[in-house]
Amino acid sequence: MSSFVAVQQGTIAVTTVFGKYQRVLSPGLTFKIPFVEKVYKRISIQNRSVELEFQAITLDQANVYFKAMLLYSVLNKEEETIKNVAFKFVDERSFMQALIRTIEGSIRGFVATKRQAEVLSLRRDITEHVKEQIDRGLEEWGYHLQDLQMNDITFDEAIMRSMAQVVASNNLKAAAENEGQALLITKTKSAEAEGNAIKIAAEAERQAAQLRGQGVALFREEVAKGMSVAAKEMQAADLDTSVILFSMWTEAIKHFSENSKGNVIFLDGSSESMDHTMKQLMGMNKLHAANQGKA
Repeated sequence: MSSFVAVQQGTIAVTTVFGKYQRVLSPGLTFKIPFVEKVYKRISIQNRSVELEFQAITLDQANVYFKAMLLYSVLNKEEETIKNVAFKFVDERSFMQALIRTIEGSIRGFVATKRQAEVLSLRRDITEHVKEQIDRGLEEWGYHLQDLQMNDITFDEAIMRSMAQVVASNNLKAAAENEGQALLITKTKSAEAEGNAIKIAAEAERQAAQLRGQGVALFREEVAKGMSVAAKEMQAADLDTSVILFSMWTEAIKHFSENSKGNVIFLDGSSESMDHTMKQLMGMNKLHAANQGKA
């Protein structure tokens, strides 16, 4: 039974003969030289992860606390790579200690050149810097850094409070600016609406005045036509045309009395006043006749 060895899937075995490297065994059942060839180490070729927690100091002497997740694996299945994995370190614990300290040192060196206000925005830059710094060293050990996730970056409590106050004040400032812009837009729209309403009302009043003027003009034209026809008929009947004017005057007085808002209409009913009024009406009639003759 010592002549056979079983290697689990996802794992490879390294054998030695009298302490010297012999070969790499693939997964499955493999024959080995009994009592002489021994399995020195079994190496997992699956992805492995480890969580890191450490502290760094920024350029302006602020403490930064990191929580990260490291994902790594064996570089490949080539013989030289497997020999490096098997023999570079005394045991797995020594390898893990070297890996963690290397990553922590790389991040601390990067953070030491940055200010506290810059660290939170440099999460991706920190990850890329670490990969550039340790990829070559890991390849010499036979490993490959697949991913480094910065799960949490925090500061001392006092710094966190001050950062929260800065964020809150910036939010209040942005809210005030937005409110001011909204108020300005509202007032601008209101002024525009009021101006449009004034323009519409003015245009409506202009059109109404125009229509009223056209109505008055049409009324006067029709009155003039009626008076002209009545005057011709009275002349044909050998009657005094001033009666028309007197009739219009009495109709106007009647209209005043029916539609006036007042309670009293003062009229001079003396014979002198009547004679004066008739003379004025006759003068207007002559002036009208003269204007018709010129036309």
